Order: sequence, then C-alpha cells, then structure tokens
Amino acid sequence: MAEHKHRDGLDLRELLRVPGGEPVDLAAYDARGTPGGPKGKAAGKAATAELGKPLADLQERLWAASTAGDRRRVLLVLQGMDTSGKGGTVKHVIGLFNPSGCRIHAFKAPTPEERRHSFLWRIEKALPQPGELGIFDRSHYEDVLIARVRELAPRAELERRYDEINRFEKSLADDGVTVIKCFLHISYDQQRRRLLKRLDRPDKHWKFDPSDIDDRALWPAYQKAYEIVLERCSTPYAPWYLVPADRKWYRNWAVSRLLLEHLRALDPRYPKADFDVAECRRRLLAQ
Repeated sequence: MAEHKHRDGLDLRELLRVPGGEPVDLAAYDARGTPGGPKGKAAGKAATAELGKPLADLQERLWAASTAGDRRRVLLVLQGMDTSGKGGTVKHVIGLFNPSGCRIHAFKAPTPEERRHSFLWRIEKALPQPGELGIFDRSHYEDVLIARVRELAPRAELERRYDEINRFEKSLADDGVTVIKCFLHISYDQQRRRLLKRLDRPDKHWKFDPSDIDDRALWPAYQKAYEIVLERCSTPYAPWYLVPADRKWYRNWAVSRLLLEHLRALDPRYPKADFDVAECRRRLLAQ
C-alpha cells in the first residue's frame, strides 16, 4: 500500500491496520492515543473539515464511474462497545459526503424473519450498490461478538462463522467492494463517563439503556470476543483498523482519513462521453 501514500507521507491504513493471524491484546492499545493524527482537538477538527472537499470529489467520481459499468463501491463497517461513537462517526464523517450516494444501515437485534435465515442474509440485503458508499453501524460481526459473550451459539458454530465471514468478505472484494472495517476502541473509564453524561442530561436519556450497565459487567468477555475477531478476521482483502476512540475528534478524523486513502487508491475516473461533444455544442449554439 505504500505506493498510495499521500504527499504528506502518512499512510494511516498501515498505521492502524491490525495484522491478522496474530494474537491481539487490546490492553496494549491506548484508547486515548492519536497515532498519525493532528496536534490537538482544534487542529483535528480543522483537518477533518479539510477532508470534506476531496472526499466529496472522489465520491462523485465513484458514482459517475458506476454509470459506465464500474461495479466498485465502498463499505465502511463500524464496530465497538456502547458509546464508542458508531452513531457519532456516521453523523460527522458521512456528513462530508453527498447523502444521495450513501446507504446507511444500523443493525439491531435480528427480527423473527431474519432469524429464519442465515446470519448473513440481512447483511447481503443492505450492501451498497455500484458507485455507492455503504455504512454499517454494527454488522455481521454481532453474530460472533454478542453471540459469543451471551452464549447464543455453540462454540463450534462460532468457529464456523469466523470462516464464513472471511469467505463472505472475500467474495465482496472479488466483486469490487472495498471493505473498510473500523473497530472503535474505547476505554472502560471513558465509557463510564459517557454513560454518566447520558444520565445527567435529559436530552440524552433516549440514548441510554439500562442493559448498557449489564454489558459493562461483561467487559472482559467483550474485549476477548473482539480480540478473537481482530485476530481471525483481519485479512489482506478486508483488514481491520483499530481506531482509538476516547477522543472523538481523533476518531472522526481517522475514519475520514481512512476513507480518503481508500478512495484515492481506487482512483475512480469520470467516464468519457458516449456522444459527439462538439456536435452537441454546435446544436446548442445554433438554437
């Protein structure tokens, strides 16, 4: 990937990428870290805003290319513990794009109909079409995260799902989908602060669920479940990126930057006109 470095010399894809195939210790990653990031909150917010124009330009080129048969599209997968900022990332990062070219899906608990199908059935229905940017707030990984922690499936079934996810993501890559998976890494203490803030503010009560407290009691089990996912499902065709998420400004900048680097690597092009430009100009001027 080094050949796609921007002129500032930074390749955040390499910096935040989880190697895969190796044991992961989340405790070794600083959730308040700002690897490769701007110096401070103000600079970070300004840098994120500056990414808006190049991101919008690349999005338009990707959409334009699809009108001429280019099947490529982008899928951003956001995973993380409660309050890690999945919804906030959608709000701040996707706000830089033209919403008409985005397909956003927040996955909740499966419906009775969805439970009657393979766990990937509802995922396949929500995939972006050629030229689109798809965003998953939670994803198919819930079926190896919550399912593991809450013991909703036998361990043998979970093992099968890791392999099935890898095959599924390989098929997406082969079909022109650039899969960008971001694990928003929040610390235990920071999560408590954010949950308390929701309780302290009446306008945030709608975001609070008492079950969040129950999940905090299972924090070690969730961390272990994520470590297994990062080890088993970070692949060359669909790598995981570990994004420190205690600092919201850094989280937003990092995800925006990752999107920019992937879109630049795709380098979508406007299609050539399939009509006589000079003749059309002549006809218009003659009217």
